[in-house]
Amino acid sequence: MVLITTVAQLFRAALPRGGRLLGLDLGSRTIGTALCDAGWHFASPAPLIRRAKFTADKAALSTFMAAQHVAGIVLGLPLHLDGSESPRSQSTRAFARNIADLAPVLLWDERLSTVAVERIMIEQDLSRAKRAERIDSLAAAHILQAAIDALVAAPGG
Repeated sequence: MVLITTVAQLFRAALPRGGRLLGLDLGSRTIGTALCDAGWHFASPAPLIRRAKFTADKAALSTFMAAQHVAGIVLGLPLHLDGSESPRSQSTRAFARNIADLAPVLLWDERLSTVAVERIMIEQDLSRAKRAERIDSLAAAHILQAAIDALVAAPGG
């Protein structure tokens, strides 16, 4: 079943009970990844995927998902601060359509996720180089954690 939704309850209903989720922060050069445990308690950063052609990106995601037993994908949806969509939102939706055959996809509002993560890294006094190296996967973990918190808190969770 191919499912792409912004509704947490529909996404949860399409998944087997539990199962790991993969969080993605889609960038132009990299894909930040994060994984959560099967009980949906916590999200952790995972290895960064360097973007290539889409077929190579999808193959890398598919291999990673199989190795990690991923049941669903939470993909950060970049929106303007007023909630409207942008050209990046449209390219993210296109990416979702192209990977939806791998697992159900939940599009999750990612507004300010990168800003929040960068603020934390600055507070931890990480150098610019270390921040640049880690920001995409940490942003993916931030997005995934927000989604699993909503999935668990929602009725029937």
